[in-house]
Amino acid sequence: MTSWFVKKRQQKTAVEERTVRVPEGLWIKCDACKELIYRKELVNTHNVCPKCGYHFRIDVSERLENLLDLGWTTLFDNLRSTDPLGFVAAKAYKDQLKKLEADGQTQDAVVVVEGTISGHPVVAAIMNFDFLAASMGSVVGEKLRLGAERALEKQCAYLIVSCSGGARMQEGTLSLMQMAKVSAALAKLDKAGLPYLSILTDPTTGGVSASYAMLGDLNIAEPKALIGFAGPRVIEQTIKQSLPEGFQRSEFLQAHGMVDRVVTRDRLKDFVTACLEWMLPARD
Repeated sequence: MTSWFVKKRQQKTAVEERTVRVPEGLWIKCDACKELIYRKELVNTHNVCPKCGYHFRIDVSERLENLLDLGWTTLFDNLRSTDPLGFVAAKAYKDQLKKLEADGQTQDAVVVVEGTISGHPVVAAIMNFDFLAASMGSVVGEKLRLGAERALEKQCAYLIVSCSGGARMQEGTLSLMQMAKVSAALAKLDKAGLPYLSILTDPTTGGVSASYAMLGDLNIAEPKALIGFAGPRVIEQTIKQSLPEGFQRSEFLQAHGMVDRVVTRDRLKDFVTACLEWMLPARD
């Protein structure tokens, strides 16, 4: 009877179990090799996986820091997209634009700057995938045209770093018109003998790849970037055939003459510098 009222002591284990909590954001999984990478390690590798060489997508500020010398000036930052067609879908276009601007996305889907690369004056346009997948709308086309005009005025090279899902469907035909407008502006640079370098990153698709992204005097791509017009699945369904391995990737396009050179991110600035030294007249 007395044993009913005796509290039995639980035996303590030699090593108590402890839960280790890892702060969020310290590690990131590589989309290619699926390995975990210490996020701070990516700072030293230009956001390239140190295990397999996968190039993570980077934002505009990181791209500018990696490619241009310090001291660039932003151009045409007063232009804003409107809703010319009164587009209404699951989310109204004008509401999307308001939210993006409230979140600090005030440059639309492309940032145009004037600066230097290893001392060479350039005008550079960097597409911003965080703004509606860097879709090409009227403001994007106008800023790219103005960038070409600025390069013509300054008699310097023009660079466009493309990363886009293509034309902006919310602007319909107005978006498609930008393909011709930007291409015409680039033709003026060609006539003036000024170099236009197109840098293709992952992804570069749709109307962007079908126009200015593939019109460079040199088309330079990052490794394994997806570059094409329609997606591989759409093409397979259309032609009823399986596509070759690596189709629409940088290396495949280089092998078939669509891309001039595939360059890793850590060598991109040096490669562009060498191209500018070769393509531009000697400086005094």
